[in-house]
Amino acid sequence: MTARRGPTRHSFKLPGVSLSLREPILNWYAEKARDLPWRRPDATSWGILVSEIMLQQTPVARVLPAWEAWLRRWPTPADLAAEPPGEAVRQWGRLGYPRRALNLHACARRIVAEHGGEVPSRYEELRALPGVGDYTAAAVASFAFGGRHVVLDTNVRRVLARAVQGVRYPARATTAAERRIAESLLPAVDAPRWAVAVMELGALVCTARSPRCADCPIIDRCAWRLAGCPDHDGPPRRGQAYAGTDRQCRGRLLAVLRQAHGPVPKAALDAAWDDPVQRERALDGLVADGLAEVLEDGTYRLPG
Repeated sequence: MTARRGPTRHSFKLPGVSLSLREPILNWYAEKARDLPWRRPDATSWGILVSEIMLQQTPVARVLPAWEAWLRRWPTPADLAAEPPGEAVRQWGRLGYPRRALNLHACARRIVAEHGGEVPSRYEELRALPGVGDYTAAAVASFAFGGRHVVLDTNVRRVLARAVQGVRYPARATTAAERRIAESLLPAVDAPRWAVAVMELGALVCTARSPRCADCPIIDRCAWRLAGCPDHDGPPRRGQAYAGTDRQCRGRLLAVLRQAHGPVPKAALDAAWDDPVQRERALDGLVADGLAEVLEDGTYRLPG
């Protein structure tokens, strides 16, 4: 059995780590942070919730125009809740993972029905919204309402894995050890700023494939660097394929439905993808997921 190079996942020492990491990262963020509209003082809690759901597995460059268009059309949850869910799917466009659009629509209706049209501020209430998981609830409670929560997205987990645990990548799923590390670093004051600063460092500098260590504000105290940048010794990390997959097929079919603004004959969907078996499987999946509806005459449309 090959010995692990560098510190193990449980070899970190919590006391004393916080101050040595927090100050340089916060100073770096003050200089290098991107000017994103959902981070501005005038951002609404609804705008922040929309941004967090859109940013799941989607880069900022693609989200920015989609977010701006969404907020122009639906500046409040009530505006979206008044529309059929199919309009949310149509507006979602090519962002991918369109069930997020249905989740946002369901969130809007729940917010109107149970919270007077205002995004709730408490983590537990946010967590109860459709499609909102631990990360999104913590992020919105922090960034929209100034709450003190551990915010663990992919970028944050990667920074902490390298800086504190001395490994190239975090575990596939969040571990109790990771959460203890994040909690130990959480400042008593201005915790949301710390959360977004670490997130930004992971997005811009401590990236997954080609980290820009020379630009890192904690290069001299990063456990991974000090251990000689040991390579990942777990299962290989492969990027997700897209071309030719059911995901691509579903996207093509949804594009036909979005552009039609009304019922679509089956023949129009058949023309969108050559493989009939894959096409039928993808179409059945869209219907099962609530992203499409079959009418009595055999035509298809976005959910009404």
